[in-house]
Amino acid sequence: MSDGLFSVDGATNVPLTEWNQLIDRHLFGMRSDHPGVSGRTLLSYLVRRVSAHGFNEAGKTFAQQSAADATTNLAYLLGLDWRLADGYRQLAAREATRKQLRKAVNDPVWGRIVGSTAELRGQIALAEAQVARLREQIQAFQVVPEYEHLKEQADALTRRIKQLAQDDVIDQLNLEELQQAVTETADVDIEYLQPVYRELGIVLPDQVRRRFDEVETFHQSIVRNRRRFLDAEIDQLSQRLAERRAERARLGDEQARLLRQLAEGGALEALTALQQAMAREEAALGALRHRYDAAQTLEASSRQITAKRIELQQELDADIDERSEQTREATLLFSRFAQALYGTREAFLAIEAGRHSLNVTPRIDSDGSRGIGNMVIFCFDLTLAVLAHRHGRGPDFLIHDSHLYDGVDARQVKAALELAAQVTREENMQHIVTLNTDDLAKATNLGFDAVPYTNGTLLTDEHETGGLFGFRF
Repeated sequence: MSDGLFSVDGATNVPLTEWNQLIDRHLFGMRSDHPGVSGRTLLSYLVRRVSAHGFNEAGKTFAQQSAADATTNLAYLLGLDWRLADGYRQLAAREATRKQLRKAVNDPVWGRIVGSTAELRGQIALAEAQVARLREQIQAFQVVPEYEHLKEQADALTRRIKQLAQDDVIDQLNLEELQQAVTETADVDIEYLQPVYRELGIVLPDQVRRRFDEVETFHQSIVRNRRRFLDAEIDQLSQRLAERRAERARLGDEQARLLRQLAEGGALEALTALQQAMAREEAALGALRHRYDAAQTLEASSRQITAKRIELQQELDADIDERSEQTREATLLFSRFAQALYGTREAFLAIEAGRHSLNVTPRIDSDGSRGIGNMVIFCFDLTLAVLAHRHGRGPDFLIHDSHLYDGVDARQVKAALELAAQVTREENMQHIVTLNTDDLAKATNLGFDAVPYTNGTLLTDEHETGGLFGFRF
């Protein structure tokens, strides 16, 4: 219908996620996120299923439902602080995680994966410092155009300067040898020849004397020529050394300029390599932080969790006291319904903050029989449905099937049907019941008039008209 769950008339296809949202919003008035509260769970208190063991316990709608999960949803229906009640669920999840990690850390492999907070804290500090260094380098990095060309020029200059130094070593050694040769090149002492020539002059005076003068003149000419040659060689070497000194100075300045330019930046490939290195380090840092969080959760002592549980229990106790009007309304409703079935038997709702969950316990003084247990669930469901509908937290219907009445005395079946009819009429609600004809007969035999409430379609085992969809039961 257009004024119901859907804004269109007729049949429509609704995805599961949207269907859940419609249940939350339209049936239970949840306009925003309610962690720990689910429209489907709330609905399961109004439509219990025997296949999920929903009739085993009043506070739960399926066998594996945790007390913390159940009472968070019950707190919402009863008008209590469901956020505080949900704190138990969060603590239970934290405790479960701690236990699982405690088991894992005993494994030698998983123990190394998780680690301890002390070790991980140090590793995180080192990793953070490395990431910070890389980030600073990247921020200060400047991409130099034609970086490789400049680098080749700088390398060529280095090779040239090295070659000049090697050439200087060779020329310097040659220069020292030439300077030594100049020092050693002098007029030869010919004093020893003069006595010889005097002796020879006695025999051959003119000819020997003339020859001696010629020899002396020739020798002096050779010495002058050698000095002149050595001086010329020394000048050439000195000039080459001076030219190389000037070239080294010029090349040194050019090399310094290129090196400064290269030092101030680098090639794009170098920047990319730096960025990739930082990405790897950041990923490693993130992994360490995740391991640290896991280690912290693992090392959270049970005393800390217990302290939080005690604190939550105190807060919830205080909230229950502050919401005495809501708890009183719920208790009086439940007591009224129970007394309509069992007369003056003591019946009430016990609502208190326990150690592990909010405890909502319906009680009727009884012998513990299955039939009375089922009627406890009946009274409890009717209380939840009325309260939720009155205060805009629930729909206008409650559904029960025949399993609820298994083992229930016929008088209580009659009283329950009459009570539900009266209450839903007063509250402008609807109670939908599926009953076997023999169970309904027990109530009608005691005076319950089922005609005004019976659906026109009856399923029977008659040969011609009985059965369902062509099958007879």
